[in-house]
Amino acid sequence: MNVLVLGSGGREHALTWALAKSSHIGELYVAPGNGGTAAIAKNVPLDILDAEAIIGFSRDNDIELVVVGPEAPLVEGVAEKVRHAGFAVFGPDAQGAQLEGSKSFSKEFMLAHDLPTARYKKCTSEQEAMAYLDEVGAPIVVKADGLAAGKGVIVADCLEDAQEAVRDCFAGDFGEAGSIVVIEEMLEGPECSMLAYLAGGKALCMPCAQDHKRAYDGDRGPNTGGMGVYSPVPCVTPELEARMQGIMQKAAAATAEDFEAAYTGVLYGGFMLTPEGPKLLEFNARFGDPETQVVMPRMKSDAVEVFKAVAENRMGDIDLQWSDKCAVCVVLASEGYPGSYEKGKVILGIEEAEALEGVTVFHAGTAFNADEELVTNGGRVLNVVALADTFEDARELAYEACDKINFEGKQLRRDIALRALKG
Repeated sequence: MNVLVLGSGGREHALTWALAKSSHIGELYVAPGNGGTAAIAKNVPLDILDAEAIIGFSRDNDIELVVVGPEAPLVEGVAEKVRHAGFAVFGPDAQGAQLEGSKSFSKEFMLAHDLPTARYKKCTSEQEAMAYLDEVGAPIVVKADGLAAGKGVIVADCLEDAQEAVRDCFAGDFGEAGSIVVIEEMLEGPECSMLAYLAGGKALCMPCAQDHKRAYDGDRGPNTGGMGVYSPVPCVTPELEARMQGIMQKAAAATAEDFEAAYTGVLYGGFMLTPEGPKLLEFNARFGDPETQVVMPRMKSDAVEVFKAVAENRMGDIDLQWSDKCAVCVVLASEGYPGSYEKGKVILGIEEAEALEGVTVFHAGTAFNADEELVTNGGRVLNVVALADTFEDARELAYEACDKINFEGKQLRRDIALRALKG
């Protein structure tokens, strides 16, 4: 089976890696891909927002399955256009993608279906938002309504910070994403995520993962797209996991009630484990990044079989099997991330890192220069993943691998998954 993956990050490398292991795979293409996907698939220079180009390429290359990685093409309706052209597509239509594309849409969906979440208010003007802040005070969470590349959520400990966040949103700091603002009650507790395959109003849940969003050790510094992640999550008891799965099943059934087309793909549930139980912080309409990088290595089932069955609404044909091993992923970032950073730094040592048993390195922001050297090409550069029987061993292995990889300005956290050791 010929398969096309859309995207260029660490998530897409992890998905491509999983698909490449399938006994059903024929030609495997990634658009546009990165330095890592080039080693296991054919990178193709397609614009992932151009549905007609994707359809044309798929026809010319006998593609039988298109896997959409990032959120932007989903929100733009690329999945449905490619699906309507006759191809099996793993990824929801634009209506389903609004669960991520609009935070107010998502919150309204949660409330309409009695899914536990924080109290909130949707504000369409700065004046309205400021008045609500005066009413509720801080701490509070301010969110740009639309897609803001992971940067549109501000946790404000004081009223002044919340007011500044509102001004930034309506001043255009997040583009069109900030033209509507959602102000939300701040929940307390550890965060974790649960991904689920969705089709036909049914969910098949994956193991939980917990990422580290802050830039520096000790959960200090600015929020990032994720500096590391691990799976499973020891603090998630079987009872908590069952409650989270119930919430995801309820959300899946709600998609079948509300949406014109079947939601076929992945739904990401971002949870806060509050004293009252798990509550939803957000939905994403695709695999998480970097959560995918620890969930895919633990999936023992054939990825092509699973993704094709989801795309064709055949959930009954899926038999999900998971490894009991612990997975730890450490992100190697460019100096300055999540602020400004330089590209083009030569990367060395990946082969030595992957020579360690249990280690896989997924590329997030890499490319080849004119001399065919692998170089940095983004803020988050590499995802170093280790699988082992215990978190202690997985952490040790991951950091041993990280120390074998070098590029100028390499930045990483040294405390990834430490909390997993505490249970």
